[in-house]
Amino acid sequence: MYIIAIAWLYVVTLMAATEKTIVAGLLTFIFYGLLPCALLLWILGAKHRKFKKAAQHSKSGLTEDSMRNPDSANTKANE
Repeated sequence: MYIIAIAWLYVVTLMAATEKTIVAGLLTFIFYGLLPCALLLWILGAKHRKFKKAAQHSKSGLTEDSMRNPDSANTKANE
C-alpha cells in the first residue's frame, strides 16, 4: 500500500516541478498529491486501526462488558 503512495507522490512531484510558478507547483502538489494520499491512507488504514484497538483491549483484559460496567468483577485484577 505504501509503495503506491510513494509512487503517486513521485509522479505528483514531477507534475508540480513542471508548473510555471512556485505557487502553482505547491498547489498542484498539495491538491493532487498530499490530500488524496492522506485520505486514501486514512480510509485504507481503518481496518488496521480497528484491529490494533481490539488487540490492545484484549491484551489489557478489558471486555466490552467490563468497559460498560466498571464495577463488574475483574478476576485478573483481584488476584
